[in-house]
Amino acid sequence: MSEILIDTGAIVANYTLIKNKVGSRCEVAGVVKANAYGCGVANTAKALQKAGCKTFFVATLSEATELRNIVGEVPRIAMFEGYDHRYADIYKDNAITPVLNHEDQVKIYEGDAMLHIDTGMNRLGYSCKTPPNPEDFEKINLQAIMTHFTSAEEHENPKSAQQVMAFLDATKEFQNIPKSVCNSAGVFHNADWHYDMVRPGMALYGLNPTPNALNPMQPVVHINATVLQIREIQKDETCGYNETYRFNEGARLATVAIGYADGFLRTLSNTGKLYWKGIPCPIRGRVSMDTTIVDLGNIPENDLPKPGDMMEVIGPNQSADNLAADADTIGYEILTSLSRRFTRKYV
Repeated sequence: MSEILIDTGAIVANYTLIKNKVGSRCEVAGVVKANAYGCGVANTAKALQKAGCKTFFVATLSEATELRNIVGEVPRIAMFEGYDHRYADIYKDNAITPVLNHEDQVKIYEGDAMLHIDTGMNRLGYSCKTPPNPEDFEKINLQAIMTHFTSAEEHENPKSAQQVMAFLDATKEFQNIPKSVCNSAGVFHNADWHYDMVRPGMALYGLNPTPNALNPMQPVVHINATVLQIREIQKDETCGYNETYRFNEGARLATVAIGYADGFLRTLSNTGKLYWKGIPCPIRGRVSMDTTIVDLGNIPENDLPKPGDMMEVIGPNQSADNLAADADTIGYEILTSLSRRFTRKYV
């Protein structure tokens, strides 16, 4: 069995840190899509709501309706995917605020909405090259206009500043509408870009929004996995599927109850590590669906783990960002991949 300990107090502390950073004139929304980045949307949203969060962002309609049942009638729930007329009653009944992304959505929608301007991501939103006309929004109560940075964590990259200029130019006819450009990394990039609302996601969950500096956020996710079996093998033996690791000498191995079905990525095969009492234990062989094998060669003979003991996957010795680096990915994927079959405990 593997378990996740999620510190909702740390989520609130991270939210409060961002509120203090942007000041009272700027609203801090909470991005809770993808089951609150794997942390569990119910406990996360309730904690943020108690901390004063009045606007939540999700990606999909199903996430929006689930969240409405959790937070009640008052908070604003904005949905990045925009408006789909086939589900008009669901939008209305759940007071969902679509983030309108193109002209066809604007033509058929009436009511509260936000507007997305694309300034370089080329993913969703009106192109800043052909910005929207305010006259097209007569039936829409436009609550905010937003864009999304491509690379705000890269402080030397001029792209973010170019995006801000393009955004301001594209929205110059919408002078009295609140503006939002900053994601987590943007919050820590330039205070002049905070405007009326920021939309942190990853930073709330303890991932580092400033990858070239110490992480200012508190850790949120702690994962431990149970040791199932200890075994000794001989020189020239292998372990795991397809014999991808061969031992040059005898070794003692632990089989641990975590695998890719839990969201422990297969790319960690032969590259990642787990920890026992602060000591790294490298992964040997391929990560399986339900189990992972680690080498206990670094552990003193008199302090070896036993079946039933828990090894650290994410915790004081290995952050989600550290684990992501070993998996050749980003912390976002580590957290959002976490399976619902984990036992989740909240503090």
